[in-house]
Amino acid sequence: MGEGSFALILLLAAPDFASLFNAGLERYSARRFEEAAPLLRQAAQIRPQDFNARYLLGAALAQLGRNDEALREWRTAQRIQPDHRKLLQLLIVEYSKGRYFQESAAVAKQALSREPGDADLHYLAIKALQDAGDYDAAREVARRAAEKFPESARANFEYGFHLQKIGDVARSLELLRKAMRLDPSYEEPFFFYAGLLVKQGAYEEALPHLRTALRNRPDYVPARVLLARALMQLERWEEAQQEVREAIRLSPEHPQPHLLLSQIFFRLGEEGKAREEKELSLKLRRANPTLLEAVQGRPLQ
Repeated sequence: MGEGSFALILLLAAPDFASLFNAGLERYSARRFEEAAPLLRQAAQIRPQDFNARYLLGAALAQLGRNDEALREWRTAQRIQPDHRKLLQLLIVEYSKGRYFQESAAVAKQALSREPGDADLHYLAIKALQDAGDYDAAREVARRAAEKFPESARANFEYGFHLQKIGDVARSLELLRKAMRLDPSYEEPFFFYAGLLVKQGAYEEALPHLRTALRNRPDYVPARVLLARALMQLERWEEAQQEVREAIRLSPEHPQPHLLLSQIFFRLGEEGKAREEKELSLKLRRANPTLLEAVQGRPLQ
């Protein structure tokens, strides 16, 4: 038995909160999470209402990939200190990662009610509410964000995105244009603005906005796919094929680019290649259903 393992056994046998917590903190800081977690757990058992022990135990468990256990510890820590901003932000993100969308949305609303002037909390709340399927509440938060932070490209984009979902396309386009002016390096407003143009059949007008989105973020696969679709509508087959092939290179497991390539081949009269690409698209869709389907939420027990 190594010296470190023997010291760990001695610490676990001694029910002294300070020694256990400090030893757990030391091991956590040294990224020795397997050793840190049992020390911090025993410290939390000695003082169940100690916020730092619960918070750090959750962090150690998360580093070990034991995410549900981590969330339970952080949830207990939240009950001890309901207004701890860093923990609230952490819970919003981590609940969402675990597909606990209702919990994420509830914490986001709580955090925003405590700090209504915080822009980042608005954006976290919008995303959490979207994930939970509460688009009306998300749109209301986005509206407030656009009013509070009128010079924020993100705030204008978020509200514009939600307005187009309820059919207010004219106002949405106006806000997206404003977002593009405020931050020309922000790719999402260019992509969604182009998407609305494509829906209206303005394919040529959409092209420069999509190319800007891709200059800002070359690995933006949805923008590349939309660019290919617009080029296909304009019957610019060679350019469309180039964009589709780049999308496949960037995301080989995604079924949609292969489906577009199948359609291009079919229009060019290459039916054998079209059939192969369509079959590959179906195969990839079966293998990767979450790429095209909404991820379902679940409750944290």
